[in-house]
Amino acid sequence: MRVGVLTGGGDCPGLNAVIRAVVRKGEVTHGDEFVGFLDGWRGVIEGRTMTLDVERCRGILPRGGTILGTSRTNPYKVEGGVDRALHNLRSERVDALVAIGGEDTLGVASRLAGEGVAVVGVPKTIDNDLSATEVTFGFHTAVQIAVDAIDRLHTTAESHDRVIVCEVMGRHAGWIATYAGIAGGAAEILIPEEPFDIEQVCTSLKNRHAKGRFASIVVVAEGALPAEGTLTVASREVDQFGHPRLGGIANVLAEEIEQRTGFETRVTILGHVQRGGTPTAFDRVLATRFGVAAIDAVHAGAFGQMVALRADRIVLVPLGEAVAELKTVDEDLLHGVAEIFWG
Repeated sequence: MRVGVLTGGGDCPGLNAVIRAVVRKGEVTHGDEFVGFLDGWRGVIEGRTMTLDVERCRGILPRGGTILGTSRTNPYKVEGGVDRALHNLRSERVDALVAIGGEDTLGVASRLAGEGVAVVGVPKTIDNDLSATEVTFGFHTAVQIAVDAIDRLHTTAESHDRVIVCEVMGRHAGWIATYAGIAGGAAEILIPEEPFDIEQVCTSLKNRHAKGRFASIVVVAEGALPAEGTLTVASREVDQFGHPRLGGIANVLAEEIEQRTGFETRVTILGHVQRGGTPTAFDRVLATRFGVAAIDAVHAGAFGQMVALRADRIVLVPLGEAVAELKTVDEDLLHGVAEIFWG
């Protein structure tokens, strides 16, 4: 078979491990040949490709990012984009397509499956917010990077008796903030699932400092929002999938905390540091398992499906189910575990 491969959405540690696994299993076991589409769905629309084979994939396992490049292009938002994508898939003689991405990339894959494209999905998002799989590769790497940063922030906060607001990724779901906050000993964790009350946050910090703890780390997900009527946050421009371009909530928080408490407050926004660099061993193994399962699904004719992790087994779920609902942070994890250590 001639199999196409693409990576879409934000880059993520482990993408190259998936590509390597798909190509290795496909070429060695099934005799497949591979074509990689550059920069996600944009490459499919524009017909930009590169040849993929075992030799080209040597040495990429520990590398972050993606050798194919990526973008947030949505063919359904580009004039003639879908027709051009279908034409280029036919022109490249693609028998099947492996699409590696998150909610948006796989949402496009699901729609194209309805138009006859033989596609298998692989879940990718450091936000860990796809409900059809227990965990996505890249998440544990992002959490570890955030925890390493928080550990360092503790020492400088304690040296200067400061509050430090650490902003991490998480558009709609606060998994990174929750895990990193618990593992890093945060004084407060603010996530998109629960609008925060800035006055309540400040009261908690003042109570904490009244006990003699003069340094506090507040971990906030980039998509966290204040409760209605409590704090004004500027509106943001959106991408082709309608998502606002986030980043900067920590600056608003820090200013309010300093004004309301009198505590010197600083900001650290980790941003794309969380996406970069080498993936953890866990993420390399999970990405490899996903890649092997994806090419096996291709040869089983399981199109319109996505590979997923459930009870430590790789299973197949319909693409439509995979993107139907976001997985958000369990209230018990935030309040039953994390909140015990606040204040």
